[in-house]
Amino acid sequence: MSFDSKAANHASDTCRDRNANQRWLNNVTTPSSARSSEGERYHLAIVGAGPAGLVAAAGAAGLGAKVALIESEKMGGDCLNNGCVPSKTLLNAARRASEHSNISEDDIVRQKPLVHFDRVMNRVETIRADLSEHDSVHRFNELGVDVFMGRGSFTSPESLEVNGETINFKRALIATGARASKLRAPGFQDIEMRTNEDIFSLNELPKRLIVIGGGAIGCELAQAFARLGSSVVQIEKASRLLQREDADASKLIQASLEQDGVKILLNSSVESVSKDGTDKVVLVKQNGSKHQFKGDEILVSVGRSPNVQHLNLEKANVKFDEKHGVEVNDFLQTSNPKIYAAGDISTAEKFTHAADFMSRIVVQNSLFMGRSRFSSLIIPRCTYTSPEVAHVGFNPLQANDGSVPVHTFTETFSHVDRAVIDGRTDGFARIHVKKGTDKIIGATIVGQNAGDHISMITMAIKHRIGMKKIAATIFPYPTQADVIRRLGDQYNRTRLTPRVKNLMSKWLAWTR
Repeated sequence: MSFDSKAANHASDTCRDRNANQRWLNNVTTPSSARSSEGERYHLAIVGAGPAGLVAAAGAAGLGAKVALIESEKMGGDCLNNGCVPSKTLLNAARRASEHSNISEDDIVRQKPLVHFDRVMNRVETIRADLSEHDSVHRFNELGVDVFMGRGSFTSPESLEVNGETINFKRALIATGARASKLRAPGFQDIEMRTNEDIFSLNELPKRLIVIGGGAIGCELAQAFARLGSSVVQIEKASRLLQREDADASKLIQASLEQDGVKILLNSSVESVSKDGTDKVVLVKQNGSKHQFKGDEILVSVGRSPNVQHLNLEKANVKFDEKHGVEVNDFLQTSNPKIYAAGDISTAEKFTHAADFMSRIVVQNSLFMGRSRFSSLIIPRCTYTSPEVAHVGFNPLQANDGSVPVHTFTETFSHVDRAVIDGRTDGFARIHVKKGTDKIIGATIVGQNAGDHISMITMAIKHRIGMKKIAATIFPYPTQADVIRRLGDQYNRTRLTPRVKNLMSKWLAWTR
């Protein structure tokens, strides 16, 4: 990527890796030389080498278990190959492009930077190739894991088959993840549409991009491509973007995307998709009116579907459904107590960090008679738009249903000196506490590096650190994290009731 700067061009040229894709594929698809001993039973057989499967395999093998790891496509799963790693690399490039926009002295005229899209994608490929070494077949062989590249399917409650070879197991883990859901609209079968699974294979920046979906992936990529120079239209059927998040957060993100040039249509449904010459055409219905949009590419981001196909789960006595995936109890056991499931295949919390900790529960419970519970996990989430939106715990959508009495504290970044210095005043931090106590039950942060800041609140919830202790903690000045300390001050002010203030006044008068 270039920002019309010799230094930037030089840096881009020196770090290019034209063999990145081949290195990546060699790491994640090379057949393993390791094979099971005929008739020998594995302590743990894992189907799926995404985050959940890899963490479980490395952890179990490190503790001395004999582990089989089966992967039908690429090691690393969605996160490495077409999810977190390539998307956040692309977002980083788009953010840099936005930050290097040329702004005139009157701060009104903004010119878009010159972006070399081929270099952007080369960086995406290079970063993915570099990180793939950690998830490679070779590394897991070195850890003592028998890796089988092929499609695994159950042949009984205690056995699997892959490439014609039978794998017997004492315990098994299903960790096959999820895939991008298809757009079910007239004409969808006749039009090539992109998802996160192939958007990162683009060689040219689409001049016109139509994004269908207003969730995290849709918002992140709509903003990224707009910042890189695409003309972007985003279509969402709901009344606002990021339906899971605080309504105020949704408004801020919509404003940010629109400022970056994204045209957003809410309360809109896709009526059909078609072709007009080389153009891809989307017919949209909004509030009774129909609108037609033409684009060079269509990106579909309408949810995730669990990968339950081809596993022959019926033969393993494992209950599942096509929409929600594999059923598990709080110990992550399936209906077959010898078989567990973790990650996107078995939870609505489809995050790499959730899969990581679920797999740790599986290793404890399946191999060492543990009783760790999924419900004990405190799972934060973050959408990596600019600004970022991070949330943990109590869902703001529950705030008005009366089920949990809460007291909510909100502080805007416009009151935080470091945010003012950085010119990053859009956003806020909002903490929910159980009414009448200082117990934190949830939080939303919207702002620069919100995903980093939410970790402090996650730790506080997990380890029962209340607002009193946060207020008593010294934060370095000036930092953006000071927004959390200021929330502690807000809580302390609520403790100064009229009665307490009256007693203090009497004491001061008496001791004067």
